[in-house]
This record gives sequence, structure tokens and C-alpha cells, in this order.
Amino acid sequence: MVDNKEEIRKNENSGFPFDPGFVVHLSAFVPNIESVYELLNSYRNFNQKKLQFRMYYPKIQSLLKNYVSFYLGCILWAVYLKQFKNSDILNNLCFGGEYSDDETLQEVDFVKNYIEQLKKDAKYYVGQNFIPDERYSRIIDTYREFLKLNEGFVKLQKTDDIKLPENIKPIENLEFVREKIDSVVSSGNLYELLELTDKVL
Repeated sequence: MVDNKEEIRKNENSGFPFDPGFVVHLSAFVPNIESVYELLNSYRNFNQKKLQFRMYYPKIQSLLKNYVSFYLGCILWAVYLKQFKNSDILNNLCFGGEYSDDETLQEVDFVKNYIEQLKKDAKYYVGQNFIPDERYSRIIDTYREFLKLNEGFVKLQKTDDIKLPENIKPIENLEFVREKIDSVVSSGNLYELLELTDKVL
């Protein structure tokens, strides 16, 4: 099996992949959360609900952390690619589709709203205060704007087509960003990208 990092580097003369390898490390947020709550709602006994929620609570937090890190990774990858003028974007599965504001923003809005729900549910079911990482809201809001600016990537063919939100900070050492992306793609630890939040947002 060819290492993903080597494969990307090898193909860079012809263009850059739309996804540097993040997606294989993702577990879909919305279906997973919906599945947890379907299970919770199947119990009539409140103590059983509490027990189930307590069991899933760490997994939910991990899923959320991973997903927000993925959003940041997409922004970082776009910032990295923007330096390469008029290069092809390869394997963009979104290209050619019809843009719908509602459909494109549905998931990111779900994630944002769920954070508020999780605060209430953690208190209700396990008597704990869920305090989300302060970086989450910055990342989610910026990613939402990034999706809108690029119309869900349905027209994205070239690096010049990438539009970045105005609050993105310039990064001097883009190769460091690339190395970090390569590292998390290899390890699967997308949450390690969070340490770059203040450099870009």
C-alpha cells in the first residue's frame, strides 16, 4: 500500500488532492449523534438513560473534537494550497454539483447547535458542566464562512479558485503547516491540528 503522503507529493506536478487524507479518519457526526439519541430515547427509565449517556459521553466529546479538528484541517489545507498559483485540484467530488445553502451548511450548523445541546445534556444526565474548547466556535464559524464563500466547492477546479474568509491570518511557515497535516494524516490524530488554531484564526 502506497503511503498517502508519498502519493500526494508524487502527484503534485499534476495538481493537489481536494482531500489530503482527512476523510478516512472521520466518523460521520450527524448519524452517530442521532444514533446515540435514538438509543437514549428507547429507554423509559431515567436511570438507564443516565447510564447510557454516561457511557457515550466521552465518545461524543472525542467525536466532536475530531470533527472540529477536521474543519480546521480543511481551512489549513486551503491556506497551504493557495500559495500554488493556478494548480489543479484533483478528485473534488463536490465539483459540478448544484449549490444549496441549506444542504451545504446543514452539517456544520448541526455541529454548532449540538454543542449547546451537549451543555444541557451533560448537566441533565450526568450532572457535569461541559465546557467546550474556546477554539471550537472560532473554527466552526470560520469553516461555515469558508463553505459559503466557496459555494460548497462545486466550482473548485484550481487553487486560484479557493476563497478564504477575511479573518484568516497569514502564515509565514506554510511548510510547517504541510508537515503537520502530513503527520495527522499518517497518525489519524486530527485533534493535533488544534494547536495551529491561533496561528491561522
